[in-house]
Amino acid sequence: IPVGKHGDCYDRYLVRMEEMRQSVRIMRQCLEKLRSPEGQGPVAIPNRKITPPPRAMMKRSMEATIHHFKLYTEGIRVPSGEVYAAVEAPKGEFGVYLVSDGGNVPYRCKIRAPSFAHLQAMDFLSRGHMIADVAAIIGSLDIVFGEIDR
Repeated sequence: IPVGKHGDCYDRYLVRMEEMRQSVRIMRQCLEKLRSPEGQGPVAIPNRKITPPPRAMMKRSMEATIHHFKLYTEGIRVPSGEVYAAVEAPKGEFGVYLVSDGGNVPYRCKIRAPSFAHLQAMDFLSRGHMIADVAAIIGSLDIVFGEIDR
């Protein structure tokens, strides 16, 4: 995990460059794994209730075309309840909180994007700096303002 030593804008830039190098290394490892004999196999779950039929089958079978249409227009019914799932995104933790009432659309969906947490650090990061430095600080944090709109 790349870590900076100084915490300034240039340090965050160097960390971002090292993260990209490591990402390329991980992608190369994935490609090697996919090309290896043990990496060959299906990439989608074979459950036809939630996986669309193959395109070739849709050209020959009316039932497959109907199934494809219904899957994308109606979706799948999920059991009632709530769940929070988080994944490691390039900029931090990206989480989704879903509440279901048993239908095919969520009752509530709350998305936790990493940029909102980064923006909260602006007070600490900009102390002692000039107003002109704020643009560089925001740029080094890579804040997406569409994510922080609440």
